[in-house]
Amino acid sequence: MAAAALRQLTGQEQARLFRVLKPCDTAAFPPGWRKRHREVKDYWGEIWARKFLPVPWLLCGPRRYASSSFKAADLQLEMTREPHKKPDPSECLLFGKTFTDHMLMVEWNMEKGWGRPRIQPFQNLTLHPACSALHYSLQLFEGLKAYKGGDQRVRLFRPWLNMDRMLRSALRLCLPSFDKVELLECIRRLVEVDRDWVPDSAGTSLYVRPVLIGNEPSLGVGSPTHALLYVILCPVGAYFPGEALSPVSLLADPSFIRAWVGGVGDCKIGGNYGPTVFVQKEAKKKGCEQVLWLYGPDHELTEAGTMNIFVFWTHEDGALELVTPALDGIILPGVVRQSLLDLARTWGEFRVTERKMTMNEFLRALEHGRVREVFGSGTACQVCPVHRILYQGKFLHIPTMENGPELILRFYNELKMIQYGTKAHEWMLQV
Repeated sequence: MAAAALRQLTGQEQARLFRVLKPCDTAAFPPGWRKRHREVKDYWGEIWARKFLPVPWLLCGPRRYASSSFKAADLQLEMTREPHKKPDPSECLLFGKTFTDHMLMVEWNMEKGWGRPRIQPFQNLTLHPACSALHYSLQLFEGLKAYKGGDQRVRLFRPWLNMDRMLRSALRLCLPSFDKVELLECIRRLVEVDRDWVPDSAGTSLYVRPVLIGNEPSLGVGSPTHALLYVILCPVGAYFPGEALSPVSLLADPSFIRAWVGGVGDCKIGGNYGPTVFVQKEAKKKGCEQVLWLYGPDHELTEAGTMNIFVFWTHEDGALELVTPALDGIILPGVVRQSLLDLARTWGEFRVTERKMTMNEFLRALEHGRVREVFGSGTACQVCPVHRILYQGKFLHIPTMENGPELILRFYNELKMIQYGTKAHEWMLQV
């Protein structure tokens, strides 16, 4: 697929790609070209590599999404004249409650395409009462984080994966496409402007929330002729109250379904989240913090709350295995999910599997003492242990905390070293 994308480039584009592409991005290209790629060291190589590769989505050809986009070179900057008071470092930073001084805004309409991107003072939006995002949920969002290391440098964690996912979501909702590299550079510039808002206390970060909404001033259901893309920032502490690795309990009730085959469970859109609030309240009534989403007659494990779900156990065949549901259209392709899989495969110490997993299989493993750790993963929480599951009226004890939790702590510490710059890694984009 990558080679096919390369053949569609002009000679000038190919030359540009040769100058910046990293070796890690060239596995699918003819071996003869790899030597030239190895000479390039700067981090822009990874950005350009992803610019030229198509998004793996059936609605998107390799050039469709790049035909029209705003440009980071056209970015306008308006600094606030009334800066907000920054949070006291000693205070607890609640998730999504405090926002920085500036935001990114780009408007689109079908007649003129994308307007000039601009960084402006944080402010309320003015929307038409018939706005299609409000009536028909033609809207999507993303979530990524910037971290300030001990060297005071600010870095974004794997933002290329968020740009890929955001574009896939946009295409699925018939919202306007955009150039992922240009958006990422605009976001980088926004974080750079508000870099003083990035907290540097342990476990803290700057949460980045890109949003794309249909802004059609009409009650008709259809592809919007107007859209608005904006990005807001907020300094955050740990997502869950208490310690970062405090375990949670899950309600597993098959009568509630988060996503289904043929739906949009693999897209990060608001319509996937609003209906879960009711189930979340039901879980709390029954003494659980989160929901274990099941699917189908076999009660397949899919996700935990807004997190991907992992099980670390000894398989029936005796092999030590880390398993998580496969990306079958129901599962959201989480960035931290992918990172944990990548780390585990790099270690090569146990089997790593993406496949269907049912409650019957899980119950057998629990009964025979083969389950070691169960945990969720996500941008907000990173890694979250699970110690109880309420299923069919009975609480199941999960021995996650009794087992260390060894693997969870290893993942958590490895991610922390990468994200805060203690360990140099290609996943990080320096602001």
